[in-house]
Amino acid sequence: MLISFSGMDGSGKSTQIEQLQLELSNAGRTVRCLAFWDNVVAFRHLRAGFSHKFLHSDGRVGSPERPANRNDKNARKWYLTILRSMLYVCDAVRLRRAVSAAMNGSDDVVIFDRFIYDQLATLPLDNALGREYVRVILKIVPSPDVAFLLDAEPESARARKPEYPVDFLHQYRASYLQLRDLAGLTVIAPMPLEDVHEAIVHAVANTGRTPNMNTSTASAEDLDLLAEFHANVGMEHGD
Repeated sequence: MLISFSGMDGSGKSTQIEQLQLELSNAGRTVRCLAFWDNVVAFRHLRAGFSHKFLHSDGRVGSPERPANRNDKNARKWYLTILRSMLYVCDAVRLRRAVSAAMNGSDDVVIFDRFIYDQLATLPLDNALGREYVRVILKIVPSPDVAFLLDAEPESARARKPEYPVDFLHQYRASYLQLRDLAGLTVIAPMPLEDVHEAIVHAVANTGRTPNMNTSTASAEDLDLLAEFHANVGMEHGD
């Protein structure tokens, strides 16, 4: 089984992944956990360096005792959108390979801490062309058996991880919720930790699905649409 967890920073992904892993292990299942940033992302060191040098992001994980000044995914200049949309194609291809390798291993369950959905949520999904771009990317990547989106109130998420401005977190949350229908995400509403865990276990236990390794690839028409998306983002800003 392939399971993914998505959601804004501070939504509780790490806590829920640890609890689910323990629950599955106690049930006799072998579990492999992969982190999207560490195991999939293309050029991650260059991307982190770019954020630090040019966007002046300190790159730390914030805590209530020590807030961080992250400035990366919340930087939404038009040229950054173009760059991200190209990088996310690379991420999608690498994700496909990583999932294939993991699912061919000996583990019963593979859990991803973040997935391609967390990348796509940084794009302008209120734009029709942006949503079409998402549909193309989703043709490249495999679909998890259960793709969880841990919803959170932006103010509560920021209190747990003070890294980004609240106004950005509201935009970020809206993008995630738009992905709910585009990608078929299973949304877990904000509620106490134990209730969230019970909802996750219930969803996993009742999926009744076999791993869905999507074998479709992007067509020539899809690739033309990607090029059109890049061009139109630039044209909208007079490039």
